[in-house]
Formats: sequence, C-alpha cells, structure tokens
Amino acid sequence: MKIVLAYSGGLDTSVLLTWLKETYSAEIVAFCADVGQEEELDGIVPKALKTGASACHIEDLREEFASDFIFPMMQAGAVYEGQYFLGTSIARPCIAKRMVEVARREGAHAVAHGATGKGNDQVRFELAAAALAPELEVIAPWRQDRFREEFPGRAEMIAYAERHGIPVQASAKKPYSMDRNLLHISFEAGILEDPWYDASAEKARDMYVLSVSPEQAPNCAEHVELTFERGICTAIGYHEIEPLLAKLGRTGTVAFNANNHATLTPFWVMKALNALGGKHGCGRVDMVENRFVGMKSRGVYETPGGSILHFAHRQMESITMDREVMHIRDSLIPKYATLVYNGFWFAPEREALQALVTESQKNVSGVVRVKLYKGNIIAAGRKSPVSLYNPEIATMEADPTKAYNQNDATGFIALNALRLKVAARVHGA
Repeated sequence: MKIVLAYSGGLDTSVLLTWLKETYSAEIVAFCADVGQEEELDGIVPKALKTGASACHIEDLREEFASDFIFPMMQAGAVYEGQYFLGTSIARPCIAKRMVEVARREGAHAVAHGATGKGNDQVRFELAAAALAPELEVIAPWRQDRFREEFPGRAEMIAYAERHGIPVQASAKKPYSMDRNLLHISFEAGILEDPWYDASAEKARDMYVLSVSPEQAPNCAEHVELTFERGICTAIGYHEIEPLLAKLGRTGTVAFNANNHATLTPFWVMKALNALGGKHGCGRVDMVENRFVGMKSRGVYETPGGSILHFAHRQMESITMDREVMHIRDSLIPKYATLVYNGFWFAPEREALQALVTESQKNVSGVVRVKLYKGNIIAAGRKSPVSLYNPEIATMEADPTKAYNQNDATGFIALNALRLKVAARVHGA
C-alpha cells in the first residue's frame, strides 16, 4: 500500500508519517505544497526521508495559489462573516488539488492528512479529494480512536518521536498554533481560546509575523496605486517599488505600464502588498467565527496584502460596475464566502457563482490610489477609462448634459410612495 501524506515537517506530521508506515505497513510519500510558508519549508526533504518517507515532493504552488485561487476569490469580494479574508480556507483546495495529482502520479492508494476532527481543514481537504479523485481513500488519523488513545497530548508525541529517532524539535510549545501562506497567517488555540485575552496588547506583539501594530507603524502615511484589469490587480505604483521588490528577492528587470506602475504577476502583487500593508499595520483581524463542524472558534489573523487588495478592488468596482450587477454580486458574497470556508471550492455551485463573478468583472479596470496609515487603508483616488461616474450628471450645479431632469423625480417618488400610502390607509398611519 502506498499513502501520500500532507507533510509540514512539524511534530504532528512527522509522528504521523512513522505511525502510518507502521500501522498500515505502507510506503509513505511525503507531500508539501509551497503556498508561501517561507522559512518553514527549510530542511523538509531530508527530515521526511530520515523519518521514513520513500520520497518527499515539495511543489511550488505560489503563483498558482495567487492566480487561480486568491485572485478569483478577491474578484468575488468574499469575506466570511464580515471579517475573515479566508486565508487558510482558500489554501486548502489548492494544496488538495496538487496532493491528489501527486497521488495519481505515484500510483498511491490513499492520501492522508493531520487535520483534527474538530476543525474545518479535515472537511476542506476531503471534499476537495472527493471532487477531484473519488477513487482515493482518505486517511484521517485524528478521527481514529486508536490514534487519539496513543497520543492524548503533545508529551506522548515527543516521547514517540524520541523512541523512533524522529528528528523534530521537542521544545516548549508556543501558547498558540499558527498557519502561514501567501495570503495570511492565522493564530488560534492555546491562550487565544480565552476570548477576553487581548491579542492587540503589547505583551502579545511577539506573536505577529507579517505586520507591526498600528502603534508601531510609521507616523507618516504612504500612498500606493493599484492597476486593475477585469478585476485583477496587474501592477503596483509605489515610489520605491524597485528597491522593495529587490528586498523581497525578486530579480531581473522590472517592467512598467503606461501609468508608471510595476507590472507584476499575482504572486509578486501579493508579496509587495504584504510588505507594504505589514509596514503600516494593516489587515489584523481578531474574531470569533462559526466553524462548519458546529462550534465557535476564536482566531487572530494577519492579512496585510489581502486587506489592501480587497479594499482597492471595491473602490475600483464603485466607479465601473453597473448598480444592479453589483447588488446581485454583493447579495451572493455571504454564500460564496461560506462555500470557500466550508470546503466547497470544487463544487458546481461555487463554479457557477464564479462564472457570474467573472462576467461582473469585465469592466472593472482602472487605477485606485490608497493611503496607508497606522492600520488604516484610506481611499485616496480612483480613475478608469470605463468609469460610469459622470461628474456632469452628478453635479449639484446646473447639468450641462441635460441627462437628468429633476422634475422627473416627482413622478418617480409618487410611484414608489403609492404602496406605502395604501398600507397606511388600510392599517392606520
């Protein structure tokens, strides 16, 4: 039997690798998706092989993650329960898609993951696998009594690792768990399970990775411009964009568009916006959310680049989208966000909604300028060659176009007031 394991190199999945190999008498292939974890991937291949994997595949999915998952979701304006930018949720279908591709390539019988039986990730991984590779068995050790009995806590895992020579650091556990990718970092569990604990307090500052606190952010605001084409950010205008990109590790010549904005792939758009948003303390969210499995959970999130992109995209839509199209799309945001959160990215209803979203974005093109200041993202200008905003019509002065006759509003109001008057007469004013 051959099993492909979603592997991170941490204590949990390292123990899982050995446990699966022994319990199932199976060959284990470790799979790690690079979706922007940065230094967390260092040394993963030798660690997996030393732990007993027959092979370890690291797949660079950063561009695919940005272009095929993050950006379509941003076009939809999706935010779960009004606050969560869905950073972990949207990464799971991207990871699961490549994992089943690796499993098929390897001729594996099953895929396995280390998600617990209390969380959302188990659902996301397994619904994606069901949609893409229904023939594969999915093994979830945390939902097996024998696994939980053997490993009731971290101490038992550390002892198991020592007995089996598993190369993991058995250091004291951080008082929270975290998950990082290109869109965000999430923090949950541990001390954060107390909803009264103030994660914005000075004592909690060391927890954050992508952003400074608003109090620590620069005292001077900075402007950033984003170029959109059909609802997708394709370029960034910033006074020090080339040094910023070089600092982030981008090599080669930077091309500029007609607006003197650096044209960038989706991955580099996210990298640059993360750096700028993090510098100014943007995108921090602390919320209690409703998990799909039925419980409430407290999570703290850093989404600096995603928060800028979401805000700027909405500004671009405000002058380019037809009112009724916008209102229809907006009415579907809660549904779309819930589908992503609950793991239905590859479901037909999400794909149907995406078709509507894509159609709604065909004229969402132009430039948005935002001001970043101490955690705030402030609109500072928008322009578009296909703007539906006409100052000559909207003006409070005399309308030179004669497109709007104010006298017409009398009949408009009378017709809309008719049902209200009828109801008042029937039921009493």
